[in-house]
Amino acid sequence: MIEFIKQLPKAELHLHIEGSLEPELMFKLSRRNNIEIPYKTIDDIKKAYNFTSLQSFLDIYYAGAKVLIHKQDFYDLTWDYVLKCVENNIVHTEIFFDPQTHTHRGIEFKTIIEGIQEALNDAKEKFGITSAIIMCFLRHLDQEDALKTLNQALEYKKYILGVGLDSSELGNPPSKFEEVFKKAKEKGFKLVAHAGEEADVSYIFEALDILSIQRIDHGVQSYKSDELMQRLKKEQIPLTVCPNSNIELKVFENYSQHNIKKLLDYDLNVTVNSDDPSYFKGYLNQNFINLYENLDISEEDIIKLIKNSFNSSFISESLKKQYINKLEETIKKQK
Repeated sequence: MIEFIKQLPKAELHLHIEGSLEPELMFKLSRRNNIEIPYKTIDDIKKAYNFTSLQSFLDIYYAGAKVLIHKQDFYDLTWDYVLKCVENNIVHTEIFFDPQTHTHRGIEFKTIIEGIQEALNDAKEKFGITSAIIMCFLRHLDQEDALKTLNQALEYKKYILGVGLDSSELGNPPSKFEEVFKKAKEKGFKLVAHAGEEADVSYIFEALDILSIQRIDHGVQSYKSDELMQRLKKEQIPLTVCPNSNIELKVFENYSQHNIKKLLDYDLNVTVNSDDPSYFKGYLNQNFINLYENLDISEEDIIKLIKNSFNSSFISESLKKQYINKLEETIKKQK
C-alpha cells in the first residue's frame, strides 16, 4: 500500500512555501546573506521543531523566514519544494506565500513574487508540474495592513490566483478581514481562509458567510457542529486538511484521534496536504502514509482523497479531467 500511495499522481492545495524551508537551506542562506539565526548547527534547528501549539510553531517559522532576502533565495526555496513535488508525485500545486512576513523586513514585493514565480515556471518547463500562487494575509496584523498588501499585489495579479488568511488563528476571527476580502473578490481573486484549526466552528461560519471563501484551509473542528457538517456535505466545500500539522501542533494528541476518516465517511470534500512540511515531519506522501498506518484508511479512501484534491483545485475542468484520467491509469497499472 505504501508503494501504491507513492506512485499515485497528486495535487496539493495547502502548502506554505516558507514552511518548506528545510534546515539545510536555512543554514545555507543564513551564511550566504550574513543573517544571524539562533542555531549553531542543522541539528540545533531540527531539535527546535518540538511544538506545543500553533503559536509555538509560528515563532520559529518567522525566525527562519528572516534568511530570505534576495530573489534567488525565494527561487531556491521554491525550487527545493518543486523537487519534493517530483519526489512525491505532485503534478499540481497551489502554494501559499506570506508577503507581509517579508515586506515588514524591507523586502520588495517584486523580489518575493518573481523569485517564486520563476521557479514555478521552471517546474512547468522541466517537469510539467502545473501550479498557482495564493497570497495570504497575516491575521495577527490589522486589516489596514492587509489592504496595503492587496494594493501592492495588484501590479502582480497575473502571478497571483487567490488570497488567503493564515497565522495566529485564536483571537483573530475572519470577520476582522471582511473589507479586504470583499475588495479581493471584486478584483477577481479566488478566496480561501484558514479556519477551524484551533478556533471553534464560529470561525468557519464567518469565513463562509462573511468572507465568502471557496475553500476552508484545515476545518477539522467542523465535526463539533451538526449544522456545519450538513452544510459542508450539501455544498461540498473543500477542506484542505493537514494531518501531520494537526498532530505536531497538538490539535489532536496522536493520529488515532484524528478525525479525517470520520469527515471523509460523512462524505465531506476532504483533501490531504502537508502545510509546512519541513517543520511537520513530512511532505505529502508521508501524510498519506501516516494516515494509512494509523487509521482504518482503505485504498478507496486514498483514491477518493486524491480525486477530491484535483476536483477542489482552481484549475480548468479539462485539466482536472486530464489529471484524474492519469490517476486512474496509474491505478490500473498498479493492480
